[in-house]
Amino acid sequence: MTRREFIIAFGALPALAGACRAVRLRSDPFTLGVASGDPASTSVVLWTRLNGAGEPGVRVDWEIAEDDQFRRIAGKGSSLALKELGHSVHVEVENLRPERHYWYRFMAGGEVSPVGRTRTAPSEPPAQFRFAFVSCQNYEHGYYTAYRHLAAEDLDLIVHLGDYIYERRFGPSTVRQHEAGEVFTLEQYRARYSHYRSDPDLQAAHAAFPWIVTPDDHEVSNDYAGAIPETNALSPEQFLMRRAAAYQAYYEFMPLRRSAMPAGPDMRLFRKLSFGNLIDFHVLDTRQYRSDQPCGGERSPQCEDALAPNQTMMGPAQEKWIMDGLRSSPARWNVLANQVLMAQVWQLRNGIRTYSMDKWDGYVQARKRLFDFLAEARPSNPIVITGDIHTHWVSDLKLDFNDPSSRTVGTEFAGTSISSGGDGNDSAPEDVLASNPHIKFFSNRRGYVRATVTPSLWTGDCRVLPYVSRPGAAVETRASFVVESGRPGVQRA
Repeated sequence: MTRREFIIAFGALPALAGACRAVRLRSDPFTLGVASGDPASTSVVLWTRLNGAGEPGVRVDWEIAEDDQFRRIAGKGSSLALKELGHSVHVEVENLRPERHYWYRFMAGGEVSPVGRTRTAPSEPPAQFRFAFVSCQNYEHGYYTAYRHLAAEDLDLIVHLGDYIYERRFGPSTVRQHEAGEVFTLEQYRARYSHYRSDPDLQAAHAAFPWIVTPDDHEVSNDYAGAIPETNALSPEQFLMRRAAAYQAYYEFMPLRRSAMPAGPDMRLFRKLSFGNLIDFHVLDTRQYRSDQPCGGERSPQCEDALAPNQTMMGPAQEKWIMDGLRSSPARWNVLANQVLMAQVWQLRNGIRTYSMDKWDGYVQARKRLFDFLAEARPSNPIVITGDIHTHWVSDLKLDFNDPSSRTVGTEFAGTSISSGGDGNDSAPEDVLASNPHIKFFSNRRGYVRATVTPSLWTGDCRVLPYVSRPGAAVETRASFVVESGRPGVQRA
């Protein structure tokens, strides 16, 4: 049995937890809060991490209840917080009831964690499902006020689309201080996550709802592509060592199932989660398997490499997986949880059309393969939700973006950042919007997107804050858009 197999087996057998010491800890180990994730109709993942635990292994008791006073216990047990996994705990609770709220907590070393609330997925199509999606929370760029508002929303779920941490400093603005320097090692990544997770607003949002998570680039390194770093500062072997450390830290700090546990620099993140045949979330990984960014990797004209048939965003196996999953999906709405902007966006520089090579615009044939499939197979109501871009964009997805009359095969809601980029402003790139008529909305304020989904209608609210440079900002809906079931394309509400 390998060490990894031992850890997996040990975590899967709570009865063995008695072999680990029940110790008295020197301080509160639950300062990073609690979280839940990847809900199914009868199960959910519960997460915590013991902060400052020095023991090789610590026994952690947990319980989940049907009420916030823990009078009606639905399940309880023990797990091991092992040093090899940063004293993180991932409990996969089974035998729950569908579409129910549950409350949970952990106990270790004589201390009790904060109480979290989670919710199982429906097994039958619900009349309504509400969720929000978020991304890009650079700690030093601003306060996480958006998360405080999110925690007060009436939601079933939060989806995080990447850039949960930033591996180094970006931009001149520093609103809040954190550890200086770029992170490379497992201990450095752990320290960066711990600092981000200390934020009370982020903890409140984690404790309020279950989350579905997928990373983008900054959880590892800016603009990395597969095994290729942004610059040549590291050899491929050194970069894969860095990626292995980053992936392990990501697993340790996220409410993920054991099936996502990384094996060195490899981590299975693409997956499907179903919610009562109303919504299937097809969670993509557009970093681990992609080709290198073409045409120099910056904003540029689309060179030959950007148009090459072998240029891939998801890799062949994931491309087949998403097409098979969409073809067989019984859901009314099919959500592609995606990291980088899928809609084409060009702007003129010196009279020449230029595109961002890190987005799907640098992977033209990969996007064409996906859109041709959507046109041919006609999966029910494809909606793409996207992070990364630090601004709100709402767009129709066209078979041919250069022909406004071309067939619409889906809709993309790209959400703005939680804090990355600072306060923002109310300006809009009018030249870009005029040149790209499939883009229906843009906002350069921080916030999130809230979606209300029924069998007949999808409503997306672009929520914004006036500032993040200081705490206490109010939130408002800047614009709302609807998609009618069976009618591709977005309309202003």
